[in-house]
Amino acid sequence: MAPPEYIPDEPLTPSGRLFLEPRMNTIIHCVLGVKNKMDVEAVKTTIKNSELLKQPRFCSLLVHDKNGFEYWRRTEVDMDKHIIVVDDKVNSSENEHEDVEKIVNDYIADLSVSSPLSSDKPLWELHVMVEKKCSIFRIHHALGDGISLMSLLMASCRTEEDPEAKPTLVAGGGGRRRGGGKGLGNVLWRSNFIMEVLKAVFFSVVFCLEFVLRCLWVCDRKTVISGGDGVEQWPRTVVTAKFLVEDMKAVKNAVANATINDVLFGVISAGLSKYLNHRSPNSLREGQQLTGLAMVNLRQQPELQDLTGKTKGNSGSKWGNKFGMFLLPSYYYKGLEPLEYVKRAQPMTNRKKNSLEAHFSYLIGDLIMHWLGPKFACMLNYRIVCNTTFTISNVIGPKEEITIAGNPITYIRVNTTSLPHALTMHMVSYAGKADMQILVAKDLIHDPEFLAKCFEESLVEMKNAAQETI
Repeated sequence: MAPPEYIPDEPLTPSGRLFLEPRMNTIIHCVLGVKNKMDVEAVKTTIKNSELLKQPRFCSLLVHDKNGFEYWRRTEVDMDKHIIVVDDKVNSSENEHEDVEKIVNDYIADLSVSSPLSSDKPLWELHVMVEKKCSIFRIHHALGDGISLMSLLMASCRTEEDPEAKPTLVAGGGGRRRGGGKGLGNVLWRSNFIMEVLKAVFFSVVFCLEFVLRCLWVCDRKTVISGGDGVEQWPRTVVTAKFLVEDMKAVKNAVANATINDVLFGVISAGLSKYLNHRSPNSLREGQQLTGLAMVNLRQQPELQDLTGKTKGNSGSKWGNKFGMFLLPSYYYKGLEPLEYVKRAQPMTNRKKNSLEAHFSYLIGDLIMHWLGPKFACMLNYRIVCNTTFTISNVIGPKEEITIAGNPITYIRVNTTSLPHALTMHMVSYAGKADMQILVAKDLIHDPEFLAKCFEESLVEMKNAAQETI
């Protein structure tokens, strides 16, 4: 695609500058599994004709001026530089009978620590594994967040039932249930709104203060799954935990007023307790806190984001990075009943959703970037990661089955490059399934397959307990 005759350089957003700092240099990996072997030429044609190349960030180089400030400069996209066929690198004879999922996950793990994106082209690329029937879409986090990436994917895909129709995302539960920080507005409509507003203000102050303290010095007690300074450079392993959305809904329905996110956080707490009880049963005390960083979409609207970057007046649909963080306390328990994990997680998640912690994290980061620059903002972000135990995110994908270049998609999985955490988890739901990619520091968490099994078994146990209550 040839660039226009003249488009002025555009400065990076504060969040874009943050993600380009060496310590926070983050790349998103979106893995698409397909039913049939991928036709590379068909994929190129699909991308050329899709709305992807209408997004300015995907047609722009990262450049620096004489003062060192970063800008986006429009350029022509050479598809041959962005489409990388990698099967010849991993399809050796000794791997011929190896599990395909393991080969793909091992390749992603290698990308997570050793393959930065080249700055001589726009900061994205597609790795196609023809024989393994999958592709890995890599975009730099400076270009956009998980919701933007999902919008990009949907723009390049079609529904399986109607080859001309674009897929849609349907987010349930509204802003309060998604944890987007809109709860303070929602509670005004309740009959006891005064008390609810006071509680929301109180918890906002408490959680925001806790967030600041975490940025400075407060940290979790060390466990066998704790990361820390420099761990982002350690070798990684990737495994996949697989869930059924139907099972998560069964658990949700068994706990009054629960949400899917409540179930997910309950599964995380139960799975980590099960794993730690196996790895180090005598080193943790009952109720010990393991704090996670939860990524929260702050856009007001759940639908797909604008790909052209032109909706500057509507922050609810603008492309880019529009997410906050909140601290997600998980606790270690021995012998707790399965549904108790969800019941104990629910009050905490409700308080988090009804607070302004996620908005506060976004706004304070933006202010620090403007006042003190990206290096100081990066230092604070790095410290809060070092002072917590894990990262968790949950992105809602399409409910219907979709295709890319006419090839049915069998799964969608997402993860990112390494953080100082030894454990990061990213879940995406698609067509009734929910796959959680688990990225671990292999020298600290030696048995990630068992950890994934702990999460899967925890949900099954919760589902069985839910059925017994009916």
